[in-house]
Amino acid sequence: MDELYDVMIIGGGVVGSAIARELSRYELKIGVLEKNLDVCFETSGRNSGVIHGGFAYDPGTYKARFCVEGNLEFDQVAAELGVPFKRTGKVLVGNTPADMESLKRTLESGQINGSCGLEIIDDAQLHNLVPSVIGKFALWSPNSGIVDPFLYTIALAENAACNGVTYLFDHEVTGISRARDRYTIITSKGDYRTRWVVNSAGLGCGKISEMLGLRGYKIVGSKGDYIILDKNVGPLLPMPVYPVPSNTYMGIHVTPTVDGNVIVGPNAEYINEDAFSYYGVSQKEIRSLAESANTLWPCIHKKDYIRNYCGILPKWVDENGKIQDYKIEARSEAPNSVNLVGIESPALTSALPIARYVVSLFAEKESFIRNTTFNPVRKPIIRFAEQNDENKEQLIKENPDYGEIICRCEKVTKAEMLQAIHNPLNVDTVTSIKYRTRAMMGRCQGGYCQTRLAEMIEQEKSKAVEDIVYARNGSKLFVGKVRR
Repeated sequence: MDELYDVMIIGGGVVGSAIARELSRYELKIGVLEKNLDVCFETSGRNSGVIHGGFAYDPGTYKARFCVEGNLEFDQVAAELGVPFKRTGKVLVGNTPADMESLKRTLESGQINGSCGLEIIDDAQLHNLVPSVIGKFALWSPNSGIVDPFLYTIALAENAACNGVTYLFDHEVTGISRARDRYTIITSKGDYRTRWVVNSAGLGCGKISEMLGLRGYKIVGSKGDYIILDKNVGPLLPMPVYPVPSNTYMGIHVTPTVDGNVIVGPNAEYINEDAFSYYGVSQKEIRSLAESANTLWPCIHKKDYIRNYCGILPKWVDENGKIQDYKIEARSEAPNSVNLVGIESPALTSALPIARYVVSLFAEKESFIRNTTFNPVRKPIIRFAEQNDENKEQLIKENPDYGEIICRCEKVTKAEMLQAIHNPLNVDTVTSIKYRTRAMMGRCQGGYCQTRLAEMIEQEKSKAVEDIVYARNGSKLFVGKVRR
């Protein structure tokens, strides 16, 4: 309680971590309060992993402005942070005259927004790009791409931590008060004093706004379910394929991942705040996803399903239920705070532009000293499976742990697992290591490697087996030793 932070960021998702990284360019004591046990356990890790082109948003909005800006810089950002990124392009596929009119309007909006290279292509051009798609024409966005959303969020956070930011996990904020130009933030693990507060709480943004005294924001959740397909269908989908979008929803689409899988979804169901922590997916929704997406890309078969998941987007709506643009504000009712509300898609693409805008709001009130030791570069874990034979031989020579495969499906080595376990954020859930290495993400979904991964966490972090959790508090894998 005696320690005073300059800035405390509430929420360590992709936007909160981008803000932390940008603020670490200055000589500030920065903390991030995250209620989960790692940085990408909610919206930031539960999406399609698409870097959007910026054409699908109303001109003049924050969504359009920040999406285009984030897209154009992403090659450099991915290189700095060591994050897999592919500028694959994307097609929005149509069949009817109404579809064509909608795509023309989308093209016009995209051109106003500054999206690059957009054009409407005919049947032959479409099937040259994606032979297996069903459609008569499409809007082609060559600048769109795909990224690993787990690794991008992790990379932002780890780079921020290496530049001096303190991450405080398992710290749910339960109250905020202000006295004598200081905020006291009450959490489940203690109280913290800070000069500035940033609300980047994602699904919890409405609650934190209320605590800051900024009332009246209605947040609803848009729950979307997904199916993950095996890598054997990956070559059939070179880029994301979308239907013609509606005014509020991009539609059920199919997206390749940077690792060669295919993701089907999402659908969209509005849910209330009391359901924000439920991530179940029903068999009915899985069937519906497959049926809908097969009309666009008829390559979806049960034999290729390896997992399903869902994500929930925080949407700020008005009294009529209309979805609003991002709200990013610094108001006199809550001095020395920046309040972010309704930060949903395309936040993955827009995270760093949003962060720079937040910093600009700070700069209107206070001058910060540059951190001359700031390093924007994060060294990634080398993926052994992606190396050529010569590099593999050299890695094993330098470190024999590269010669021991722990995850057979994804060919993840012991050396990679050890680096992930000893990560800069000091997180050690099973899912934390999974997201950093792709262990347990292959065809068998951890059938072979999960117990080996857990054993490594036990040994490397000196944890009792009863204390090893899968992802969240209470998700214990073991109740004790079963063999003596």
